[in-house]
Amino acid sequence: MQESSPKIVSSEDECLIVVDADDNASGFLSKAECHDGDGVLHRAFSVFLFNRHGELLLQQRAASKRLWPLYWSNSCCSHPRQGESIEEAAGRRLHDELNVNAALEFVYKFTYQAAFRDLGSEHELCHVLLGVLDGEARANETEIAAVRYVSADELVRQFDEAPDEFTPWFKQEWQQLTDEFAVTLARYTSPG
Repeated sequence: MQESSPKIVSSEDECLIVVDADDNASGFLSKAECHDGDGVLHRAFSVFLFNRHGELLLQQRAASKRLWPLYWSNSCCSHPRQGESIEEAAGRRLHDELNVNAALEFVYKFTYQAAFRDLGSEHELCHVLLGVLDGEARANETEIAAVRYVSADELVRQFDEAPDEFTPWFKQEWQQLTDEFAVTLARYTSPG
């Protein structure tokens, strides 16, 4: 029996929600257009999933990604679609990318801009969510090259030793979580 190909869950043609600095939608552009040049500010989300041992699930972005291919990042990052809430979009992508479900807690949102060589930029108003992994992650290889778990202490050590192996938003989000939301983060990183 032939195994089916992994599901393709995103493309450069999909429409992203363009927003202003206050997260008010102002229109739609393709993912490619949003990521060209310096980028166009668009709505996004970033999920941090922890297992019952307090370890964070990391994903290595697929080699086919236009921006930051094969870089390590947090559990799941993507964009909501027109008419879709952040929570709905995050649930959809967790299922599509990792074949898992999780109850998610919104923690904060922030804006960042980061260029990747001369290939384009991310310019996102990003909602950061935390959750506990429900089940065993199975990566969709069209989106993810590899997954692994890491403790909070080990993650900090890896950021120090090999910062260029990680996406810029992941490092920024982790720093903000540890600096401003340490009590919330500790609920997830503490085993049990």
